[in-house]
Amino acid sequence: MSSPITIALAGNPNAGKTTLFNHITGSRQHVGNYPGVTVDYKEGRCRVDGHDCRIVDLPGIYSLSPYSEEEVVARDYLVQERPGVIVNIVDAANLERNLYLSCQFLEMGVPMVIALNMIDVAHDRGIDINHKKLSELIGVPVCPIVARSGKGVKEMMDAAFALGSASQKWQPTHISYGDDLDAVMLEIEQVINNEAFLTELYPARWTAIKYVEEDEQHLRQGDGADASVSTLLQEKVAEVGSHLSQTLGAEPDAMIADHRYGYIKSILRQNVVHRTYDQNRLYTSDKIDKVLTNRFAGPIAMMLILFGLYQFTFTYSELPVAWCESFFGWLNGMASTLLPDGYFKSMITAGVIDGIGGVLGFVPIIMFMFFGISLLEDSGYLARVAFMMDRIFHVFGLHGSSVMAYIVSGGIAGGCAVPGVMATRTLRSRKERLATILTVPFMNCGAKLPVMALLIGTFFSQHNAMYMFFFTVLAWVMALLVAKFLRSTLLRGTATPFVLELPPYRFPTFQGLLIHTWERTWQYIKKAGTVILAISILIWAMMTFPGLPQDQQESFQQQRQQILAHGNGKNGSEELAEGQPLADEAWQEELLLVDAVEAEAALRYSVAGKIGMAIEKVSSLAGFDWRINIALLGGFAAKEVIISTLGTSYSLGGVESDDVASLSATLAAEPDWGPVRALSLIIFVMFYAPCFVTVACIVREAGSWRWGAFSMIFNTVFAFSLSTMIFQIGKVLLG
Repeated sequence: MSSPITIALAGNPNAGKTTLFNHITGSRQHVGNYPGVTVDYKEGRCRVDGHDCRIVDLPGIYSLSPYSEEEVVARDYLVQERPGVIVNIVDAANLERNLYLSCQFLEMGVPMVIALNMIDVAHDRGIDINHKKLSELIGVPVCPIVARSGKGVKEMMDAAFALGSASQKWQPTHISYGDDLDAVMLEIEQVINNEAFLTELYPARWTAIKYVEEDEQHLRQGDGADASVSTLLQEKVAEVGSHLSQTLGAEPDAMIADHRYGYIKSILRQNVVHRTYDQNRLYTSDKIDKVLTNRFAGPIAMMLILFGLYQFTFTYSELPVAWCESFFGWLNGMASTLLPDGYFKSMITAGVIDGIGGVLGFVPIIMFMFFGISLLEDSGYLARVAFMMDRIFHVFGLHGSSVMAYIVSGGIAGGCAVPGVMATRTLRSRKERLATILTVPFMNCGAKLPVMALLIGTFFSQHNAMYMFFFTVLAWVMALLVAKFLRSTLLRGTATPFVLELPPYRFPTFQGLLIHTWERTWQYIKKAGTVILAISILIWAMMTFPGLPQDQQESFQQQRQQILAHGNGKNGSEELAEGQPLADEAWQEELLLVDAVEAEAALRYSVAGKIGMAIEKVSSLAGFDWRINIALLGGFAAKEVIISTLGTSYSLGGVESDDVASLSATLAAEPDWGPVRALSLIIFVMFYAPCFVTVACIVREAGSWRWGAFSMIFNTVFAFSLSTMIFQIGKVLLG
């Protein structure tokens, strides 16, 4: 049985490539990563005329120049995997710009079918494309399609299968770049062919073009293959570059781009494109943009739309979240009933069920949020958000596309840093991407909100809304300032130009929304659930072992027996079974007090307790005692456990994040607590090390554990410095 033909889908961002991929493959697809990088790829299967075909969705790119990780990945895939055929999806309404990438595919020589997508939009705009004439002039099959509805897709796939089945050799197209460049390229090609320089990977003409463009990745590859030949080629390019600079005032790479567009225009003017409309007419998308991207109305509309997104998320996910909480509560109750008392029962209930339940309980929120974000993304609106924010973000060394990573992470409060870190994959510059990755954990994610709500409600109850708004704004300000610091020091470099396609507004397909939502939600479940489960068990063990010494356990047991006896009017020497009702309720309080004292003693004696007390000398500078330290240690694993751990630290037993009345009253009554300590703790929780799941995600996305370690250390030092400053200044001001 012959192996299936590989058909790679490639095209500019927002050209409809993913929509086409979803239509072709349906549910027969999976998501992974290209080896060694964090760029996603999608692979699926389909059948064409009874034959099995493998469909690979390449990342959206504008060119095959080494401008971004996506472009490097796409080029490396073509060279290393050699797919049978490429389907190049182009936006029919923006043909000239989209064909620039097509020119590079032609020059590389890869077998290609051009899919004129959104041909219906082009027709609505009065653009008529003679696809047969275009096919004749370019020399490759051209098929008009509408990916959303599937119109023309079968004909396109038939053409792609026929071309891939022919197994033809790669045949590069020669584009003239003027006498000066053509002459030097002929010399370079001759050297390349004579020395067999990279010819096993690329056509000689393509290597010549890359050397003239001074493609950094290609130059490094050439230096590694044969440094002497590579140096000779670079010297020839330097000579022609100097000549062009003196005679025409232009650089070789700019001239190549100009001639490519000239080649495209010469084709389109040969009765390929006919326009039957007034070119000054505003289309529906343009009319909408006059409001949604307006300097004044745009930001207001953006805030309303994003507020609507969160309102939708938290309103409609409330019932599923309650179901999840009820399920894990029922599961915990069943485990408590069926399992015998002991460490195993404690681990299952407090470690496993509470740990994984705390994470999976967020799945409905994550799912609804991703559905809303996919709706905004597929409709074309998110591109407008990035466009509006770019000017502000550029001042701080970031890219406009960073804004969505911030919003998803909790920029309006309630998000999650894990999908926020993953959202940075849209950034083209690695340094801008790293700066964004390292600062998105500063946003107020949903896991931080219970802590903020507890402390604000306890110590600043008269101005709840004002303080919550203040801390939201503070998170943005600090994230941008730290990003500026990083871009000026460790991640120094020039800002990338803001090249962003503003696609026309369109109605997303329901199938596409479901696929996008499920892909992102499943990634969250896989990464968050497994890591949090392991960390929750670890935290449980640290707060449980080694347990009180035998003599102390016996002492507390004797105190209970005496209380039980006296509470029932018995002689202190008479023993009663624990759990027997007390005649005097006052003695019940005495019994609870003994239990609380024993719990605190056991906690002090545990590994977590000893660590908390060991760092108290330092943490006290910010107003944190050993019990707060234990809660913050739990927060390293997951911010969700801070409230419950803080409750346990104050001998209240487990305290749920949505039932904090008793903990609030206890903290308010504590003599060491007050507004200054509360403010210090809020600031620390906002900015200290990301939770372990986020750190794992940072390591994966940044490609090195060093950045994960940096995020934990830098953020914690930064947060502790702010908290210490606030606490010390507060003490002085309050006397």
